[in-house]
Amino acid sequence: MIPMLSKNSVSMRDPKRVEQILTSMRNAGPSTLQVISDFDMTLTRFAHNGKRCPTSHNILDNSKLISEDCKAKLKNLLDTYYPIEIDSTRSVEEKLPLMVEWWTKAHELLVQQKISKDHLALAVRESEAMLRDGYQQFFDHLHQISVPLLIFSAGIGDVLEEVIRQAGVFHPNVKVFSNYMDFDESGVLQAFKGELIHIYNKREGALLNTEHFKELQSRYNVLLLGDSLGDLNMADGVMNLQNVLKIGYLNDKVDERRESYLKSYDIILEKDETMDVPNAILFYITG
Repeated sequence: MIPMLSKNSVSMRDPKRVEQILTSMRNAGPSTLQVISDFDMTLTRFAHNGKRCPTSHNILDNSKLISEDCKAKLKNLLDTYYPIEIDSTRSVEEKLPLMVEWWTKAHELLVQQKISKDHLALAVRESEAMLRDGYQQFFDHLHQISVPLLIFSAGIGDVLEEVIRQAGVFHPNVKVFSNYMDFDESGVLQAFKGELIHIYNKREGALLNTEHFKELQSRYNVLLLGDSLGDLNMADGVMNLQNVLKIGYLNDKVDERRESYLKSYDIILEKDETMDVPNAILFYITG
């Protein structure tokens, strides 16, 4: 087995099953593999030096592109809805309309701010967004062995793409499904495009993107990375799926949520700000 899996931050409900999946994936080789990952607080850090790191939404919320009044309203939304998002006593059915409400209100507030496309790169540069330690190895290795990385995010596509671009790892094998901004001809935000992707409809999003998955028909093994229970369905559009290994970052409210994460993910990483385990797994699978 992989020595990294005995790291203190790692928990597994069924190590035997994990070993079987890993062996099967390794035997099938890299040409059968694809990686599907969430972005915020999965590929990016949850915290650094005891301070929360921003999500792709927060990068805008905290930037100079937004008025103080708007910041206060967005903070108010966060304080109202984030506790609901991570409340392990509420069902997904109960949370779902509330998450839609949160995302919709936040997007409406952002549209009112008349954000200019040209200012996004600076907002990202000035932010404290950080990819997890070991990200370079993760992105570069997948690129070198031509394994597709699909990033599936309820965040803001334009912002998260800029984070990856500025980190120098936006390789051609990376594809992003997310909420994209729609700019008018003078480059000012006027709306968000298409259907809203929020934390609990990633399954529908996966099923809508049939073209993407059709191209990857021969890649029937999936390494899935997420940080919420809503991320577990991101591979539901994969055709001929044979093996999926689900790795979950448990960043917050660890004790209350450990049980539900252990039930749902194959491997959970508690308060682990690195890509060490995904990297070790990738190297093992791809030889």
